[in-house]
Amino acid sequence: MGMFEKIFENKEIRTASAHCDGPCGVYDPASARISAEAVLSMTKKILDLTPPSDGDAKAMAAYLNTAARYIAIKEEQAQVAKDEILILWTDYFKPVHLESNPNLHEVFWKAAKLCSACKVEVSLEHANELMESIEEIHNIFWGTKGRDVAYYTAS
Repeated sequence: MGMFEKIFENKEIRTASAHCDGPCGVYDPASARISAEAVLSMTKKILDLTPPSDGDAKAMAAYLNTAARYIAIKEEQAQVAKDEILILWTDYFKPVHLESNPNLHEVFWKAAKLCSACKVEVSLEHANELMESIEEIHNIFWGTKGRDVAYYTAS
């Protein structure tokens, strides 16, 4: 008999079950919204950057440094938004939610694809579409809980 068997010898094994992966109330689309807002903000900042005039090496270095920082934040936050969306989609939503929201998979698939597009591109259009998708997810999510929670943005 191995060590594992000895530990559990003469012990009653009980099965536990839960309807989700964590305690109720741990899911919220707000974190995806906050990250998507950062994506939108960084996209605007990148598009507003003006390259310095030719020959000014220090100004060019500062410009490139700022652009690189904005791009890094945009890509990081797009990935965070995607992770948060995928957690909601795969861990929170159940078949019963699909019955009342038949477009659920399409909404989440589109939002995840928009996160990827926002990482690859500098597109104000896609950043705004991502915010709209997150709002739709917010409304579906709170609807499943029978709550009317206002959607707001920080900017």
